[in-house]
Amino acid sequence: MHPVLRLCEDVLSNDGAMELPALPRMIFVVHGSITVGDRILRDEETFAGEGAVLLKAGSAGAMLWRWEFITHEADFGRPPPGQGMISHEKLAAALATVPDGALLLRGDSVAFPPGGCAYLHRHQGPGIRCLIEGGIRIDTHGRSTSYGPGGAWYETGPDGVFAQAAERPTRFVRVMILPRAYLGKSSVEYLNEADKAKPKSQSYKIFVDMPFSNQGSAS
Repeated sequence: MHPVLRLCEDVLSNDGAMELPALPRMIFVVHGSITVGDRILRDEETFAGEGAVLLKAGSAGAMLWRWEFITHEADFGRPPPGQGMISHEKLAAALATVPDGALLLRGDSVAFPPGGCAYLHRHQGPGIRCLIEGGIRIDTHGRSTSYGPGGAWYETGPDGVFAQAAERPTRFVRVMILPRAYLGKSSVEYLNEADKAKPKSQSYKIFVDMPFSNQGSAS
């Protein structure tokens, strides 16, 4: 089996808690606050790591988006243990296009002005995106699909994608699995020669660029 990338949404009540097993992951705080070790994370802050971790929500609770890279079937199954929390899987994808060799987990956000677009392009590895504001249309594999806030989608990496933002500010958060050689480097490649020199409307904010140990294929 191929490794899997999954995105879960966790909602913690005030002072709720959740225990997560050791997996490469990024956690994005959609709203609220959580304590991770000696850190307090608030709206739109992130945590990344590979080890087991205990999350505790603040007095106003929290909603989290949690991306995890999974290579063993035993890491699937019921939601993680905790109290005062509800967790559900938004999207999971088998990574048939995961790069060979040493890997990198990149978490970032991509923002568009009203009506902005990303010209036909591809990336150096697969990933899952989730829209946090605005609206977006994704064209790939000869199909067009539109997403609103909270909508999640998977991109293989090597397949061409065109993205068209709605007529309002639009932004999504994503996690991609890339070759480690792309640490600190852009993973995008524009497919039409004429588009390479055009001004680009999207802007990026990198949260995480984390090399991690690849444990091999899922069993």
